[in-house]
Amino acid sequence: MSNPIFVALDTPILDNALELAKSVEGHVGGLKLGLEFFCANGHHGVHEIQKIGLPIFLDLKLHDIPNTVAKAMQAINVLEPAIVTVHASGGRAMMEDAKAAAGINTKVVGVTLLTSLDQRDMTSIGYNGSPHDQVERLANLSAEAGLDGIVCSGNEVGAAHKVWKDGYFVVPGLRPANGKAGDQKRTVTPRAARDDGASVLVIGRPITAAENPNSAARSIEATL
Repeated sequence: MSNPIFVALDTPILDNALELAKSVEGHVGGLKLGLEFFCANGHHGVHEIQKIGLPIFLDLKLHDIPNTVAKAMQAINVLEPAIVTVHASGGRAMMEDAKAAAGINTKVVGVTLLTSLDQRDMTSIGYNGSPHDQVERLANLSAEAGLDGIVCSGNEVGAAHKVWKDGYFVVPGLRPANGKAGDQKRTVTPRAARDDGASVLVIGRPITAAENPNSAARSIEATL
């Protein structure tokens, strides 16, 4: 992929998503549509965004029993997404069924640990070990289940890349130098994540909330 940036169109309003996508399409490599967009606009909304002509990343973070996740994956195959997310914590059987049900050209990646969580959050929900330990554990499980790769923060992507050389690594929660972290707790710059082995750089508010999204996207692209 010549441009690894997928801009996160995290809005339930289709017209806003279309306007944002069109304003930055020359400086990004793909478009990420999250749960709020999909719940509001469904298949129709995805079809409309696809008309722009960039690869679509459906960030649905599927997490349920294996049979349900497989059927959900089958239901979105008609959309031919480039990437779909499932929660790696759903277990090996769930991930195996998700991958088996996915379209041949769709990469299925396992979400390891949300970038909004830190050590304190992990402890409060009963996870033992550090964020690094959790990502490594679920990266290994994702590989064993036959997924294409994982979603992890830029803090862990380097270590994950070392042990999974041909893995596909999606890194969200990125912030340009001197950018505001917002609700993200484990951030790095897009360039640092790319240097450490990220395949896809998911960037939202630093582009979409900028006064000039096109200029912001162009500036970030220039750092890569």
